[in-house]
Amino acid sequence: MAEGWTKITAAWKGDMNFIGENEAGGQVQMGTLNNVPGVGPMQLLLVGMAGCTGMDIVSILQKKKIELVDFKVEIEAMKNDTYPMIWTDINVMYLLWGESIKTKDVEQAIQLSEEKYCSVSIMLGKSARIKSDYRILKPGETIDTRSN
Repeated sequence: MAEGWTKITAAWKGDMNFIGENEAGGQVQMGTLNNVPGVGPMQLLLVGMAGCTGMDIVSILQKKKIELVDFKVEIEAMKNDTYPMIWTDINVMYLLWGESIKTKDVEQAIQLSEEKYCSVSIMLGKSARIKSDYRILKPGETIDTRSN
């Protein structure tokens, strides 16, 4: 394959089930196989966004020598109810656990990810309104972020 191109395959496994695979052999299941639910194609975009921005945030904070005990990116999104059923609103919540995490460092990392580094967020932002927020938590602290 020509340099710069990425190749992905999606192999049909019957009904509406597929296994997606990249050139390195990484796989993702779409649809239900052997009674095990997979992730839907539109959900995979959100998974990609969460992973992309999450990797950015971790990398930026590590370069600042900030120790994370734990980190999670939660995304909620709303789609059009008519075709094309694209994401129209995406809410991102960054949850960071650690002892001495500074607000300014988190805000800078989020801004850099959302505006410069996370290609998935930037691409989805062309068609959806993206809002983000964050919480800095002490190690072991729990939080319920489910929508009401």
